[in-house]
Amino acid sequence: MCNIFHPNIYPDGRVCISILHSPGDDPTAMKQAQKDVLSLLAEPNVESPANVDAAKMWREDRPQFKKIADNLVRKTLGLVVKSEKKQV
Repeated sequence: MCNIFHPNIYPDGRVCISILHSPGDDPTAMKQAQKDVLSLLAEPNVESPANVDAAKMWREDRPQFKKIADNLVRKTLGLVVKSEKKQV
């Protein structure tokens, strides 16, 4: 599993979106939930964050937010993180 640094994802990986917590297996609701998660990943809801630090950084320092998020994914994939790359 990939560690994710995102305003609407809890540190344990749960996504903070109400439709995911409703019971049932209605195909229409599941399709809408997929759309909502994709939308949330692209444009976080920083007004009701699951990860307050990520939300604050998203608002105040987007380049640093992107660097942290990218490096977590790179580490998960076993790639060199940007700060560890050797200068040529």
